[in-house]
Amino acid sequence: MDEWIESVVAAGEGYHIEFKESLDKSFVEEVCAFANSNGGKIFLGISDKGVIKGIQTDNIFRSRVQDSLRQLQPQLDVKIEVYEDFILADVPEGSEKPYACSKGFFLRNGANSQKLNRNEIIAFFQKEGRIRFEELRNDKANFENDFDERAFRNFLKLAGITSSIDKMDLLRNLDCTTDDGKLNNAGVLFFAKDIDFLLNHAIVVCVLYKGTKKVHILDKKDFKENIVENIDNAILFVKRHTNVEYRIEKIQREEIPDIPDIALREAIINAVCHRDYFDRGSNVLVEVFDDRVEITNPGGLPSGLKPSDFGSLSVARNPLIASLLHRIDYIEKVGTGISRIKQAVNENEKTSVEFSYDGHFSVVFRKRDASSEKSSEKSSEKSSEKILRLISQNDEISAKELAELVEISSRAVEKQIANLKDKGILKRIGPDKGGHWEVADQSKK
Repeated sequence: MDEWIESVVAAGEGYHIEFKESLDKSFVEEVCAFANSNGGKIFLGISDKGVIKGIQTDNIFRSRVQDSLRQLQPQLDVKIEVYEDFILADVPEGSEKPYACSKGFFLRNGANSQKLNRNEIIAFFQKEGRIRFEELRNDKANFENDFDERAFRNFLKLAGITSSIDKMDLLRNLDCTTDDGKLNNAGVLFFAKDIDFLLNHAIVVCVLYKGTKKVHILDKKDFKENIVENIDNAILFVKRHTNVEYRIEKIQREEIPDIPDIALREAIINAVCHRDYFDRGSNVLVEVFDDRVEITNPGGLPSGLKPSDFGSLSVARNPLIASLLHRIDYIEKVGTGISRIKQAVNENEKTSVEFSYDGHFSVVFRKRDASSEKSSEKSSEKSSEKILRLISQNDEISAKELAELVEISSRAVEKQIANLKDKGILKRIGPDKGGHWEVADQSKK
């Protein structure tokens, strides 16, 4: 016996190794599991404990092995090697996943092969990119009755696409129809008059509560229009029910909302774009409380995205939807949404943000409490001290350089400088370019 086979037998069964005493019905299930995983080797004629029991190796038996392999769909080239008293089936990782046999779909799980249930099959298909909700034909949709010309024209305008091209050709090029001219789910989401009947789990539900608990509802809206209008309406709902502070420090007044516009917009677009549309049990939910706003969508992190990569790596659960939103500039660049939310919140003094992704994905914008405000004030004082110290060392330093050295945003630096000027501590001598700073009264620091 070859040394490598001895070492394999001695090591026992594992993720890539399976022993079988005889050729039974489970053989093709093991082949199926290896093909759907990372490949593996099946030894016929060896017991689970690694004892070589021996098996037939004549041509008739080899034909039986080949006949068993024909059950696998799609077909896979499995290399069969015959040794003196056992047979080795070398199963490669399949390039046309998923593979199935007469008993269903199987996947390698540790040293065992596991039959996939319905939800696991869907998740596996999604992971392998073989089936996507957005690309499936919507049999309920009747193009003549359900297609919304107004929504279509608005999309073309936002995307900068000429309307002189044939409508059906455009829809096909946008991947919103099937080859026979039927709307797929992406087409329904973007161009149907009312998605409630066609995809009732794809509506966006917005709720305003009194207080901080889900007890007394003050306002509730179910947005059932196309995906673009649902996003816009959900954003307006939150803005209508949250506070805006007006600050006048220049000629024009400055509006400072509880939640930065960029962060709110990105969070709602992210929820609608990246939700799990195979989950028909819940909708995108936007909830406004006295102390927070919660935006929740079905589906945690997409398959293939590790928690450690969250915020830095993008895996699109619905790439067609993301692509269509990108065409109309609702998504600036796939994968930057979380970073933009964090950056916008970091520059805002009124809100913090939290993310969770256990089964559902949630973004919570929470109003900073009194203790947080005090902490922010202390942090602000320390920033002021750093700014004054840096200016004392270099009176020609720019606001941009101060922001980098103090490690706060340029906007925060400008605010600190404005406060120091108001207190008479800091003066600007000359223009922004070519002038210099002067610390007017060190005793007031």
